[in-house]
Amino acid sequence: MRFPATITVNGVAFPIEVEPGTTLLYAVRDEIGLTGAKEGCDDSECGACMMLLDGQPVNACSYLALQADGREVTTVEGLAAPDGLSPLQHAFLEYGGVQCGFCTPGMLISATALLETNPSPTEDEVRIALSGNLCRCTGYDGLVKAVLTVAAGAGS
Repeated sequence: MRFPATITVNGVAFPIEVEPGTTLLYAVRDEIGLTGAKEGCDDSECGACMMLLDGQPVNACSYLALQADGREVTTVEGLAAPDGLSPLQHAFLEYGGVQCGFCTPGMLISATALLETNPSPTEDEVRIALSGNLCRCTGYDGLVKAVLTVAAGAGS
């Protein structure tokens, strides 16, 4: 049995029908067609599936799509600036934060959430904010430098 929901993703309302156990990750990937967020662990451990829900980062692999009915979701696709990549996305590239790329969507979402609530974080605050995201390529130093550069205004 499928249930109707309307989820606003990156500013566009999507009426969908999903089964009760469908996660937000799979509703966005399969029903809406935005595949930037990844399933890494399916257990809220790796952060590859991270999305913003009403501005707060959530592990979309453990959040039900029906819980997002009527709410605003931002995916990695929604972070780009109208004229191309956002300053944070550019900084990730510049500092080698994008290696295999699997963790990148979740890292960008977590970093975006941090900078929206704390535009001038310390290095420790950046590391804490990214601690829910695993990078198997161990690109953490580049990711932290990228976030700090954008926070300092050098990446905008």
